[in-house]
Amino acid sequence: MTEDNKITKDMTFGEVLGKYPQTVKTFFEYGMHCFGCHIAVSETIEQGASAHGVAVDQLIEDLNKIASSAAEVDPQKPSKTK
Repeated sequence: MTEDNKITKDMTFGEVLGKYPQTVKTFFEYGMHCFGCHIAVSETIEQGASAHGVAVDQLIEDLNKIASSAAEVDPQKPSKTK
């Protein structure tokens, strides 16, 4: 994963979920259901984490693990199974 593709705490929920929809589960695990909130389009991950009492650095680390593993699997390439 390149620096350009990393999730940062200044990204909005909308940006992260639009680019990495598989991160929904991680947000749920942290008790953050922000993607259903109308504020999610403009609220940053840091702001949401602060409002929910979540350690933002750990959240970002976990989100990037999920995003990185998804980046390794290119959904555009067909499976080579027969």
